Amino acid sequence: MRAISLSVLALTLGLLAGCAGDGNKQTQDAPEQQLYQQAQKALDDGRYSAAVNYLEALDSRYPFGDYAEQAQLELIYGYYQVENWDQTRAAASRFIRLHPDNAQVDYAYYLRGLAAWEAGRFSLEGLDLIDISKRDLGATRDAYVDFGELVRRFPDSPYAPDARQRIIYLRNVLARNELQAADFYLRKEAYTAAVKRGQWVIDHYPQTPATRDALAVMVEGYLGLGMKDRAREVLTELIKNDPKNDRLRGATFVPRYVDAKPLKAHGAG
Repeated sequence: MRAISLSVLALTLGLLAGCAGDGNKQTQDAPEQQLYQQAQKALDDGRYSAAVNYLEALDSRYPFGDYAEQAQLELIYGYYQVENWDQTRAAASRFIRLHPDNAQVDYAYYLRGLAAWEAGRFSLEGLDLIDISKRDLGATRDAYVDFGELVRRFPDSPYAPDARQRIIYLRNVLARNELQAADFYLRKEAYTAAVKRGQWVIDHYPQTPATRDALAVMVEGYLGLGMKDRAREVLTELIKNDPKNDRLRGATFVPRYVDAKPLKAHGAG
């Protein structure tokens, strides 16, 4: 996923004698072009920590140099490879702010989203979606926003298809998280808050499977509030959209938390 270098010529030049090492003294004394060449060589060799050191030195010493813009882009990639998610996001945000018209700015958006994705640890295999949804989802929301911005601004970007797939997954996680909160409110008899959470899922994540359970949450919340007519209206929608919902027994709704009798839909026998 490394960004394409903007200076093919620089990659073909040989390294100056005695400057191929990673020592701090050599880095401090190296001229701009040499620093950039050393950074490229380190990246090509997979020595990402060394590459980050070279690129940081280049960015610090030559912020307006010939290689400054490309070095800042490569630095995002370097931070990502050493799994420094916060620095990756900070470097990407900086690049986007300073170079909004760069031909590879979509790459910066993409890596910023990937860093948030990794910070949320959603690449781990074997984790159930509902288990993940119970976690602190701050990084998940960041990834969702970042990928959404990439797709919106650069719909034809080569990174957009992958971002769209990740958005679908993240949207489901966030929706399930809202339902976890709604269930908590039902258990605590905070029925108005539960209804609002259910409505939030329907309004903001309408394309997720969680919307069906959100309707069930709202039915139960309205039952807790003693609003049976409103509960029946939502129950009708639940039966129409999810007749096999686990809280339904035919046309009858069975509450999970609220101390109330099962609710029959309009017209049910």
